[in-house]
Amino acid sequence: MRITETGRLIVRCLEYQDAPELTEILSDPEVMKYSVRGVCDRAATVRFIDWCRSCYDTHGLGPWALIDKSGGDLVGFCGLGPEPVGEVEEMNLGYRLARHYWGQGLATEAVRAVLAYGFGSKSVDSVTAIIEPENRASIRVAEKAGFSDYLDAEFHGRSVRLYRLSAGEWPAA
Repeated sequence: MRITETGRLIVRCLEYQDAPELTEILSDPEVMKYSVRGVCDRAATVRFIDWCRSCYDTHGLGPWALIDKSGGDLVGFCGLGPEPVGEVEEMNLGYRLARHYWGQGLATEAVRAVLAYGFGSKSVDSVTAIIEPENRASIRVAEKAGFSDYLDAEFHGRSVRLYRLSAGEWPAA
């Protein structure tokens, strides 16, 4: 099911047929360097797809597949998913792209489309982005998408920046 699209990407629900390509992406140590889950094998990738599909059913949101319009390849994923932050469940922005797609502006393009869908079509109140301070590329993507203020926090035993963007701030971003 297609969620939205950008100039270069189709954003759609993840399917089990995406598992081989997604496993290739999520098994790359550089791609997963800042993931609390670490590198994923095929079984872990299928569990991730299970979780994504459950999110679609329960929240109408979740991490979605990013498909390159020009070649039809799976670029990675981007979406909003429920994440316990402190004592509250929040909608958290998450994304991963295959390394050969880095540096082309695709992450920013995908994040903007996902935020527009979440704030517009799904009436999300706010979105968090949890990013380790060393992950300069993700910080740049988040800032280009409108995230600016953050709190220093701990998440799964890691020091992170906890960004939050409200629906009211989104149009200005």
